[in-house]
Amino acid sequence: MIAIHPGCTIRDELTERGWTQLDLAAVTGRSAEHLNRIINGKAGISVDMATRLGAAFGTSAEFWLRLWGAYRLVKLEETT
Repeated sequence: MIAIHPGCTIRDELTERGWTQLDLAAVTGRSAEHLNRIINGKAGISVDMATRLGAAFGTSAEFWLRLWGAYRLVKLEETT
């Protein structure tokens, strides 16, 4: 199975909406630096961030947490 970090989905959402990372930072109330780390696969998705992304993109927090959980599970399986 291929592991796809949720940051890829965030990047796609930004492209679809014509938003920048700064736009998303303003909407979520999080720093652009933190969002950049997520988008580039350097940070994960917390429950708080999942809630903020859900509100920003009109999805659920569960959607983002499922993406993060699936990614982590595949990564864990790759190491065992």
